[in-house]
Amino acid sequence: MNQKIFRSVLAIVSCLLSSSLARAADQYPVTYERNAPVKMRDGVTLRADIYRPAADGKFPVLLQRTPYNKDNGVDFGLKAAAHGFVVIFEDVRGRYASEGQWYTFKNEPNDGYDSVEWAATLPYSDGKVGMFGGSYVGATQMLAAIAHPPHLAGICPVVTASNYHSNWVYQGGAFEQWFDQNWTSGLALNTFDREVANNINTLQGISTFPLSGYSLFNLDKNSDAASTAALAPYYLDWLAHPSYDDYWKAISIEDHFGDINVPALHVAAWYDLFLGGSLRNYEGIKAHGATEQARRGQRLLVIVGGHAGNGPKIGDVDFSAASKFDEEEITLHWYEYLFKGVQNEFASGKLVKIFVMGANQWREEDDWPLARAHSTKYFLHSGGKANSLGGNGSLSITAPASREPSDQYVYDPANPAPTVGGPLCCDSQHLGPGPRDQRAVEARDDVLVYSTPPISEDTEVTGPVTLELYAKSSAVDTDFTAKLVDVWPDGFAQNLTEGIVRARYRDSQETPSLITPGQIYKFNIDVWATGNVFKKGHTLRLEISSSNFPRFDRNLNTGRNRYLKASEDVNSEQPLRSATNVIYHDAEHPSALILPVVSAR
Repeated sequence: MNQKIFRSVLAIVSCLLSSSLARAADQYPVTYERNAPVKMRDGVTLRADIYRPAADGKFPVLLQRTPYNKDNGVDFGLKAAAHGFVVIFEDVRGRYASEGQWYTFKNEPNDGYDSVEWAATLPYSDGKVGMFGGSYVGATQMLAAIAHPPHLAGICPVVTASNYHSNWVYQGGAFEQWFDQNWTSGLALNTFDREVANNINTLQGISTFPLSGYSLFNLDKNSDAASTAALAPYYLDWLAHPSYDDYWKAISIEDHFGDINVPALHVAAWYDLFLGGSLRNYEGIKAHGATEQARRGQRLLVIVGGHAGNGPKIGDVDFSAASKFDEEEITLHWYEYLFKGVQNEFASGKLVKIFVMGANQWREEDDWPLARAHSTKYFLHSGGKANSLGGNGSLSITAPASREPSDQYVYDPANPAPTVGGPLCCDSQHLGPGPRDQRAVEARDDVLVYSTPPISEDTEVTGPVTLELYAKSSAVDTDFTAKLVDVWPDGFAQNLTEGIVRARYRDSQETPSLITPGQIYKFNIDVWATGNVFKKGHTLRLEISSSNFPRFDRNLNTGRNRYLKASEDVNSEQPLRSATNVIYHDAEHPSALILPVVSAR
């Protein structure tokens, strides 16, 4: 924190301490301590800022461990401390004011455990520690929770993952290129600042930050692996571990749900890149948590936006003022309920609250997924040419006839279908996230379009979405993508949720297996989830293609791992090749989009 900001903080604290401020009966004056040392078990010292009531007594602690600079916690620290909490913002290992070397995920279980136990023993702590925050800050909570420090009494993870392989770095076996590269680029800025004085020779050649094209991390041509190793060695490790192996299992939340013994408020979001993981965390701990109390203590809130924005307008769609989400207020309410027994919205008995798009309304539910949602198959049909908006693809709840013709397209990795909106982070200036008009993508011949007729009455789809796809390829490996779209009467095609599968990972994320060219396979594509009312007159649409670039890296259709050196890759071939991909939807191969259709109460 620079001196100007620091003086501003002290001025704010001074004002809060002044008796001239009118206060509610349950509010406190606040005192502040900067850069308190927190010693880890291996001797590394982390630094934390502490905001607490300037009053006698002991108070519950709210702890945030962040890689994004603890100095950003001033506003919430002052607010929550005035409400009777000790609030601690700590820079994680190797970030900003804290010692040590930064490496994603691996230090967070032990460092989280040590930080919680340190916070619990502070003289003004009542021994109850809760954690809060989103994205990687959610990861610091989940990884601390699987280490089960004795004084951790609650968590509030906002839009975060459940498995750092399959819903952070990869999805369906495809590399999350847009997020992985620009998030890592942002992290590398602080690493560069910390290391440049000591490693100037290693870091020569890095001329600009932020890395506008992320060229430092694009390890095809023009690779700069040496600089990447100096600034972001974890990125190279991600590329070296494309399958779900021991590297990922050691830090998987999903593999350790049974170790978590605390109540949690999980905040997920439509259009968020961690939507799938947030929902899995709620479901997984509720089913497998370490204790009955923990299993009964899970809550889920599904907002709209998350990393895609905090509305009401997100992308091209205005979700109304009702969609606004105040993370600070919700965090306070959760811990006032959990630690102080306040009878607020969390005392209602309902475990789930969701924002339903289309209707643009909040609704409480007994659980997730909704028990009253009916799994409904929308079968793919066509006259053999579903290519583009001008094609003859359709969707229907009627099963296909025995000899319905297949559809095919040529996927050329040199000309991939572009990403337009969706669950993106963290560079909206170059690629806007959220709901965006998909018609330009749907105009391509390498995108198959299947649509229902205009809907005769409002139809709600809320819950997990999957695609059962029967397909073959001329290549030994390729990708298949799926996108659920709500088409408005004026033609605006609003993307809702999307998924991908890399063919070699069709059966297992642990053991890839190439496909046989010309052989038909059944692919199950996880399209994550949505909560949307298709209004009367709207159309329900499915897009199928083999690329969504640059959100996901391009499959080069060769079967080789493009990020390994040729000597390490037994499948090394030509750089890329086109693939002819065929989609089947006949009686023997009934490809279908499976949607959770919700009956009215």
